[in-house]
Amino acid sequence: MIKPSIPSGTRDFGPVVVRKRNYIFQTIRSTFEVYGFQPLETPAMENLSTLTGKYGEEGDKLMFRILSNNDDKLAAAKAAASNKEMSSILSDKALRYDLTIPFARYVVMNQQELTLPFKRYQMQPVWRGDRPQKGRYREFYQCDADVVGSNSLLNEVELLLIYDTVLTRLGLQGYELRVNNRKILSGLAEVIGKQELLTDITISIDKLDKIGAEGVRKELAARGLTDADITTIEQFLAISGTSEEKLAQLKTLLAASETAQKGIEELSFVINSGYAPFNTAPIIDVTLARGLNYYTGMIVEVKAPATVKMGSIGGGGRYDDLTGMFGMKGTSGVGISFGVDRIYDVLEELKLFPEATQQSTKVLFLNLGEASARAAFSYMMQLRARGIAAELFHESAKMDKQMKYADKRGIPYVVILGESELQENLLSVKNLVSGQQEKVSAAAFAEMTF
Repeated sequence: MIKPSIPSGTRDFGPVVVRKRNYIFQTIRSTFEVYGFQPLETPAMENLSTLTGKYGEEGDKLMFRILSNNDDKLAAAKAAASNKEMSSILSDKALRYDLTIPFARYVVMNQQELTLPFKRYQMQPVWRGDRPQKGRYREFYQCDADVVGSNSLLNEVELLLIYDTVLTRLGLQGYELRVNNRKILSGLAEVIGKQELLTDITISIDKLDKIGAEGVRKELAARGLTDADITTIEQFLAISGTSEEKLAQLKTLLAASETAQKGIEELSFVINSGYAPFNTAPIIDVTLARGLNYYTGMIVEVKAPATVKMGSIGGGGRYDDLTGMFGMKGTSGVGISFGVDRIYDVLEELKLFPEATQQSTKVLFLNLGEASARAAFSYMMQLRARGIAAELFHESAKMDKQMKYADKRGIPYVVILGESELQENLLSVKNLVSGQQEKVSAAAFAEMTF
């Protein structure tokens, strides 16, 4: 007999985990809603042509492609001249890699019906063929918020405030909101005269935390940059100090690039707008590149507290012409994404989940026979009508067995309707946390809040 299993990089979620995850989802969703974002859902699969070429070379490699079940395509694949040609014939769809490209596709397909600016949030799973490790899964949820159809930098400010609000509500301390601007990185490429290598440069810079400065130098050299080019990039990466000091150093180093100066101006506004106070102020990080091709303005990455070895738990940025990939030119957008699975791991490690998230049923009615069960069922339905989770033990059994069930389930209250309670028209309510037990009237029971 084959032992059942699940694919590597995926997970089952039991009741306790699901309740904790729902706590995160509800915190994020309620914040999105109060900021005026509208919900959206898109299919799990997209046409391959929609996804490829949007995430860079590495992104294309990590997509989960779906084999076609079309007989004609299967026949054509047999005659393919190469494996690459065979793959392109057999796979014309893929599981979504993120939520941003499907959102852009939706906007283009529905542009006549949408009121711009369109503010949407989306909370669905995505799939990537990464090597599974702590905090990195092949199937995971993203929670995105995007604004399309507006160039205002106030959107950037609000999206950073959403991060700040959600993470504060979740009880996290010590997280970092790291920001940069792709125009600054574009300006760096201009200054060294290698605009055509912008993507290569940003991909290498984005690996700084993983491969170190020497690793970045070797990779840049392998991508065709000269020693002089690399020296300028290293001067750029060495920029440090306060936000104002970093902005001043950027202005000097990249003075020859109008593009960079525009990016510095935008970054300064986002950092210093003063529209609302942050619980955790954003930090300028010139090494932040986010190796996705479509970012054109502010980019942001959220780092978990240093006490947890997790890295990024969210990120995003501005993409001025993302919809242009689908023929809808000149429509600007900006968005952020929460890595819910990583946030879960952080909250779990730091023990930040409220006790309430670990409870479902608040009240268990003991089943002490037919008469008891009928009376208990009536009271139970009254609690449910008031929105209080309650259940009746499934069968008449020894009280010890039923009490153990309540204890293992973490149910805080049990209600006993034995012969004496039925005769007196009372209910015995026991608090399993404090151990206290009292008899109450039906009227008093109807007022209890549990």
